Amino acid sequence: MKNKNYPVIVGIGELLWDMFPAGKKAGGAPINFAFHASVSGAESYAISAIGNDDLGNEIMDLIDSIGIKYRIAKVDYPTGTVKVELDQGIPTYTITQEVAWDYIQFGEDLTKIASITDAVCYGTLALRSKTSRHTIMKFISQVPDEAYRILDINLRAPFYSFDLIKMSIQQCNILKLNDDELGILKEMFSLKEMGDTEACQWLMKTYKLKYLILTAGAAFSMIFSPEKKSFIETPRVDVVDTVGAGDSFTAAFITSLLKGEVMEEAHNKAVERAAAVCTVAGAWAVVL
Repeated sequence: MKNKNYPVIVGIGELLWDMFPAGKKAGGAPINFAFHASVSGAESYAISAIGNDDLGNEIMDLIDSIGIKYRIAKVDYPTGTVKVELDQGIPTYTITQEVAWDYIQFGEDLTKIASITDAVCYGTLALRSKTSRHTIMKFISQVPDEAYRILDINLRAPFYSFDLIKMSIQQCNILKLNDDELGILKEMFSLKEMGDTEACQWLMKTYKLKYLILTAGAAFSMIFSPEKKSFIETPRVDVVDTVGAGDSFTAAFITSLLKGEVMEEAHNKAVERAAAVCTVAGAWAVVL
């Protein structure tokens, strides 16, 4: 991967409002990723869809204010919302169906963005609908061969299946998951007898991945390459909420790699950013 001062990084998928008990915050994992990549020094693009409604207008005003590029169409479905409930800072989600980001349409403008992309991040959640799944897979197929294709597996019941997960992993060259999601994959792929490290190495080898990112909340994170692994304990911070922390981790790691840093250096940057994001409310907090 060639070094760039401003690598082009794309987040494609859900754009929505996280509805917290205390009020709403803008979010959606791929858009969180694009935002934090821009904070880390990338030229970022958010690709999604919103509704012709007040929530859509409000989220676009906010996106304009944070300075990332975007291709966000207005469609005849409501802007996405997610009810978020917090238990000691840990979120649970109730995700609205049949919303705008289920209907992301492909167009020639996306072909142009794909042609200059150094890294694209997508998740299984936005693949739940036929329209957005077609768009996301087509975009991924058009990025340069050497680009990073990051699957942040982001399992949200009931919006995944074994077939969807397998197809998604086959399209990526970097897999990001947390310890709970690894447990689900171990069950699905009949890896229950393996330890976590062994299971991660099996996924690396089976799917010919460049990197595998495993986060374990307040405990640790590990990053695997075909040759080695990096382990860092999670710093202790005063947690406000963890929404967007994983997305910021991935964004900082990928941006650092594209700027020429080695895996261990990039891992350190990722840990520092995710820890900082946990100390503020919402996914789009600027913590420099």
